[in-house]
Amino acid sequence: MVIDPVARRTDGESVRIAKDVLCAGAGAKICLPEGPAEFAQALARRGRRRPVLIGDDRALLRAVELLHKERELSGVPLSLVPVGPPEAVALSRTLGVPTDAVAAARTVLDGGERPMDLLTDDSDGIVLGGLRIPCGDGDGPLPAYGPYAPHGALGERGVAAVPGAVNGDRGPEADGETEDPDGPGAGVRHWWEPAARTARTALSLLAAPAAGRRGPVRPGAAGAGGRRGRVPAQRLRLRVEADGALLADLDRPVRGVSVIPGGGDGGAVGAHPAVQPGGLAEVVVHWPGEERPVRTRARAVTVSGADFHYRADALVGGPVRTRTWTVQAGAWRLQLPR
Repeated sequence: MVIDPVARRTDGESVRIAKDVLCAGAGAKICLPEGPAEFAQALARRGRRRPVLIGDDRALLRAVELLHKERELSGVPLSLVPVGPPEAVALSRTLGVPTDAVAAARTVLDGGERPMDLLTDDSDGIVLGGLRIPCGDGDGPLPAYGPYAPHGALGERGVAAVPGAVNGDRGPEADGETEDPDGPGAGVRHWWEPAARTARTALSLLAAPAAGRRGPVRPGAAGAGGRRGRVPAQRLRLRVEADGALLADLDRPVRGVSVIPGGGDGGAVGAHPAVQPGGLAEVVVHWPGEERPVRTRARAVTVSGADFHYRADALVGGPVRTRTWTVQAGAWRLQLPR
């Protein structure tokens, strides 16, 4: 049992409940890593024991990435007890893991392993829930599409995008304005937070033209109205190919691109496609305005164009000029309710 340090700090009570349920139902070796290096060490010393993670989406992504690099992912089923605020466990919830500590711990004990699809890219990166490329064309915020639209797109630190925000603006947590999880105001949403978000959005809109007059600004720099972990405002023309078939070319701007492993069911958001692996990914190209998006299913997707960023699960990647993602069917196994 590997208990992520962030989970211990943010919700010690849920961690205690999960630990009690798990220890009552099976023998467990408890590991309390204090950082990524100790987390990797604990996972490497698992022996024949099944890894059980207690933490948020970042803990799950870290474990899958480590096992993938060791080329042991397919042989090591993972169990997860999500602990964290709703936006930090959006991926876990979308994949079908209960977010209640007791229910998730019961799933670890009584659930069943299920093969899951994932995406790998040409830099050996992985994507579990889905990726999206926001490339706005000046018509306003992107529509709510992507791997977990109902729960918000996660930033680098697992912070959800604020609904209706421009260019992925996020809540006060993204700027280091987090409250003490153990303090008296834990879990309280202040009346002034919406107004503060609106003010930040207005300032970013005012700062963007000024940044353009001063010349190019490094993506994510404060002068561009950007913050670490969010996708900078982009205006790009992309070439999108799915299994060799051309979906979009450089002569026509696109509003956004999303790729979700597992094929999907026409874009419905419910049971995540990756839970029902089929070796294909659902690819959606959004056009400016109200034009109907293009949808298809493919095993490999290549996106190319001028330097662009992309959001893969809770992380932002790029800039790159070309990237290919390939579906790996049933590449990993996750313990889910029966």
